[in-house]
Amino acid sequence: MSEAIKVEIVSPEQLVFSQDASSVTVPGVEGYFTVMGEHAPLMSILKHGFVTVQADKDTKSFYVGGGFVDVSPKGVSILAEVAKTSADFSEEQIQEEIKIAKEQLQKAKDADETSVAQAILDGFSNFADEVKNMRPSGF
Repeated sequence: MSEAIKVEIVSPEQLVFSQDASSVTVPGVEGYFTVMGEHAPLMSILKHGFVTVQADKDTKSFYVGGGFVDVSPKGVSILAEVAKTSADFSEEQIQEEIKIAKEQLQKAKDADETSVAQAILDGFSNFADEVKNMRPSGF
């Protein structure tokens, strides 16, 4: 069993989460990756998506929109442009974000705009599913 790692999720407004965890899954720009204790140091750009933190038998999910992740011997620091818990969103807000992302995807003029819009759409779509699964358990 690997060691616990310190996970911090920070937005410009606040410290969103700070706790030891057994693992954290992060939406890196080249795909999701999981960090566990004694992971090699790395830095990555975050894409829109959700961070999943596993601590013992408790799993928590956070929506992040852009930023950076730094993995070091001290832990995992997620510096996100936007970071929110599932409790910060109503189902209506999530559906509105999905609608906006679909509109942005249709209006995209180049590959970069298409990629960003698709990442946002995928992130909110996955987050909608995650929120539905988490809320009944009291998250």
